[in-house]
Amino acid sequence: MGRLLSAEALLLGRLSSYTISKELHRAIDEGAVYLARSRNGEKCIVKSIRGHGRLKSEADVLKRYQAETRFLRPLVDDIQDPIDPPSIVLRYLDSDVLTESNKKRLSRPEIKQVARSVLEALRVLHHDGMVHTDVKLDNIFMNRGHNGGRFSDIQLGDCGGVVSQNSSFAKDGHFIGAAFTRSPEATFQLPWGTATDIWSFGTAMLSLIFGGGYHLFNPRIEKIETESDNYEFTVLKRMHRFFGPFPQSYHDFNDEDTMTIINFINAQGPPPKPFHRVGPREVPSADTAFLLKIMKLDPRDRPTAEELLADVWFTEESQDTRDLLPGEGLERSIWSLRQI
Repeated sequence: MGRLLSAEALLLGRLSSYTISKELHRAIDEGAVYLARSRNGEKCIVKSIRGHGRLKSEADVLKRYQAETRFLRPLVDDIQDPIDPPSIVLRYLDSDVLTESNKKRLSRPEIKQVARSVLEALRVLHHDGMVHTDVKLDNIFMNRGHNGGRFSDIQLGDCGGVVSQNSSFAKDGHFIGAAFTRSPEATFQLPWGTATDIWSFGTAMLSLIFGGGYHLFNPRIEKIETESDNYEFTVLKRMHRFFGPFPQSYHDFNDEDTMTIINFINAQGPPPKPFHRVGPREVPSADTAFLLKIMKLDPRDRPTAEELLADVWFTEESQDTRDLLPGEGLERSIWSLRQI
């Protein structure tokens, strides 16, 4: 596949014109993301996708919801010329939370700032039964802060997969997102709704709280590659290991194959108590309590975005024990999880 748009290409939108500076990312579905500049010299992001409904979906969702919250990465303009490839213009932000957390572990106040921002975006979407479907750290964008703060703006982006929980896509249990951030019900290909975003939000918080680029459910931890037939089964086994057993309430979904898998996994023996090797020296108990409220294997047991925004975790002020011994807390918390 050739380049979709070339450097210095001029694009005309409804509100301004834009010049492509460079390609930032290439997707496998004939899409690409570019850095560009508007007529007045401001940086922006141009996203182009051929032959896929995600681009129009993202534009439609943002037109509907971005005025209701400042925590969604906004649409800036629609490109009118050229019409091929179809393109939209999005707000430019400095980086994403995955990149920044890999550079330097986030402090507890910074983690809470990210968490509140994402939940505010989800609260607006979920109010109308809209599911983001791909909440993960590299879809959370941010600007670097001023006057001592690490981050200023934090916005949830990549809204091309937003879909109603009442759609056939959701009710038929289609796969969504990355396997190791995907909820149990979506992994089983059961009907899913807004609670699936809460699980994915929880996986993002797990990575930020424990740090070190550690993704709790990633099968590659066990040296299982994406192409393996055991990849998704390993994700489910890791869910059981950390937050199991799977509840028998899954019978309510009336799916025999799911119950066969659940019973097989549960028969491996009772999992250890969640975070049993992680003490307050590694992670404050308030953080583990917050995570345990979220990581419920039955989606009906998870709190809503609105309920989480009212949680005491956002106002408590536990000491960031990870900083008491520089470097040691990070290594110890990751080691503790790997022992389970």
